[in-house]
Amino acid sequence: MSTKEFGPVRLEQDGPLAVLTFDAPPLNLFTEAMIDGFGAAVAELVAAPPRGVLLRAEGKVVSGGVDVHTFDGLTPEQGADLWDRWLVPIQQLEDLPCPTVFAAQGLCLTAAFEISLACDLLLASEKARFGLVEIVVGLTPSMGGPQRLAERAGPARAKELIYTGELYDAATLASWNVVNRVLPLEGFDEAARAFARRIAEGPTKAHAATKLLVGAGVRQDPRAADAIVGEVSGPLFATEDLKNAVRSFLTDGPGKATYEGR
Repeated sequence: MSTKEFGPVRLEQDGPLAVLTFDAPPLNLFTEAMIDGFGAAVAELVAAPPRGVLLRAEGKVVSGGVDVHTFDGLTPEQGADLWDRWLVPIQQLEDLPCPTVFAAQGLCLTAAFEISLACDLLLASEKARFGLVEIVVGLTPSMGGPQRLAERAGPARAKELIYTGELYDAATLASWNVVNRVLPLEGFDEAARAFARRIAEGPTKAHAATKLLVGAGVRQDPRAADAIVGEVSGPLFATEDLKNAVRSFLTDGPGKATYEGR
């Protein structure tokens, strides 16, 4: 397993799965160093996309949010520049041509929660709690949270969560379609890794096509997704994974194929 460190962010390659870890416990606060490390790690993933990515955090807390010292004394122009810079790695993460999974074992506030919403899937332990609590400093979430939360839960739920600044448990957010799966706290990290690795071992190019079709269907409309099916799904017939899986299905039956991401 190879490992690279970008300040308080660690990037490991575990077979087909890249594991990005926020490693500044106990609170994993998002300082400039954390954001810079996150951006550098994501740039590494963009340069050499893996077959899947798991985002996780060390310690009992995913993140206590952004270090408020970062906001002290900023002018409107400096604030706008800060958000523009911080959104870049979030958009890059969202656009990766592979499945991305965020694992939240505990408290997950502001920046970390917003990053999780840019991932394809969100796993949470039964003890996890989530919040966009920026109202405590007079802000609105500005790292993509409101719009991506609305995409999952609808605009009224997104506004409720942000307006109140309250904390929400994993079960509640699962019922809102924000959290995909709630897992036991005991063994959570191992279960999340196993889940993400299983997806990463799948047909990578087909997963990338799925992301494009779902994105077009949600952000435009189903007909917009229909319009790109040929250009997105047609090339899959040239992939080794599809050819081998079809042969495996015809020879050995369903569910026996393995994939190489080609």
